[in-house]
Amino acid sequence: MTADALIIVCGYLLGSIPFGYVIPRLVRGADVAASVEANVWRAYGRSLGIPVALLDVAKGFVPALVGVKVGGDWVGVLAGAAAMVGHARPIFLGFSKGGKMVATAGGVVLALAPLAALVCLVVWLVVFAAFRYASLASIVTAAALPFACLAFGSSWPVVGFAALAAVAVLALHRHNIRRLLAGSEPRFAGRLLGGAR
Repeated sequence: MTADALIIVCGYLLGSIPFGYVIPRLVRGADVAASVEANVWRAYGRSLGIPVALLDVAKGFVPALVGVKVGGDWVGVLAGAAAMVGHARPIFLGFSKGGKMVATAGGVVLALAPLAALVCLVVWLVVFAAFRYASLASIVTAAALPFACLAFGSSWPVVGFAALAAVAVLALHRHNIRRLLAGSEPRFAGRLLGGAR
């Protein structure tokens, strides 16, 4: 196996670690229905929500950064994409449904296009603060991602990745979109930086 292929495979395996399941299990002996950092945040507040979110970002950031350093943008894109696939369909949970890839995609973009990632972070925070829907903030941020990459002069592999990642995130949020349109999507009731409930 070549070094590039090994990085991509490791990206998938790292992405498959379901921190949203593992961390509550280790710390509280509890189970969370899905390996999604938002679920952990709702259930336990920032004490577990922040570590899970940061770990989900890291598992996209690390393989993408290593891929860029070793093999250039294409390897970084493929390794980051593999981490996102792992997050969505983790091998360690029998390929069952995982998370919606937003934090992991954010980590990949942070490695590939850091300025675009910072802009998208601001977009997420502004939309969330205004409407209190994590799903809406993720949807708007995903839609903004390829344009932010274009604006900062990212390479075409990175822009292409950003566009495909945006489509994937939107597809995984299709049920949230239906609930938003129907007015039945739950708002985030607590403070973003509030303590555990």
